[in-house]
Amino acid sequence: MFTTVAVLMAAVFGLGQTQGPENKYRSQEIDESNGIPVLMEHLPNYDSVANRAAFAKNLPTLKAALGDRPELGLIDFSAGTEAATAPYPAGKLLIIEYSSPQASADADEKFQQVVAGHSSLAYRRIGNYNVFVFDVTDPAAANALLDQVKYEKDVQWLGDAPKPPRRGVSVPQMANVLFSSILWLIGGGLLALTGGAFVGYLYYRRMVKRRAEMATFSDAGGMTRLNLDGFTPEVSHDRLLGR
Repeated sequence: MFTTVAVLMAAVFGLGQTQGPENKYRSQEIDESNGIPVLMEHLPNYDSVANRAAFAKNLPTLKAALGDRPELGLIDFSAGTEAATAPYPAGKLLIIEYSSPQASADADEKFQQVVAGHSSLAYRRIGNYNVFVFDVTDPAAANALLDQVKYEKDVQWLGDAPKPPRRGVSVPQMANVLFSSILWLIGGGLLALTGGAFVGYLYYRRMVKRRAEMATFSDAGGMTRLNLDGFTPEVSHDRLLGR
């Protein structure tokens, strides 16, 4: 009995050891090797700022890391939005990842309006990331920091990849095809009319020539007439042409 219990405890302990690091951040994407959210690892030079970096899935946590800033109130965390921030010499960097590209695009419009005219803010949308740099003193350094943020996602098909869509036909291409078809129809019609008129003319000339070569028909004196009524005048042989 004691041996059986010991084996079960060892099995449970071994299973717990093989499950990997605990997801204490409760992020949607965790690096299985260290349990760190993938979003945090996309911070530039993460190893050098890891002890000062912060991960947030709600507004209070983010305000605790960056302070009470009015721009943070525009972030909607209700649909699984995640954020990672860390301080740099160029300013405090904030990476926001929304759950869908559409949500990121909608937020981008709001962020663009807020950043306009604020020299202490730098902003850029990078892939599905919306990235801020706060407390900017050197715009060139802030832009260089934004350049280091990379949106890297691996998308794989669970089955066979779908066939690439066939090449569509644009409106100018369709217009060219339609115009060419009309030109071919008009050209074919004119060619048919011209050819028909020419063949008809040749046939007419041939018939005229054949008719000219035929002997003239005359029944003058060459037929027997029955003068039953007595009114038909006699034909004068003097006026007939000689044979």
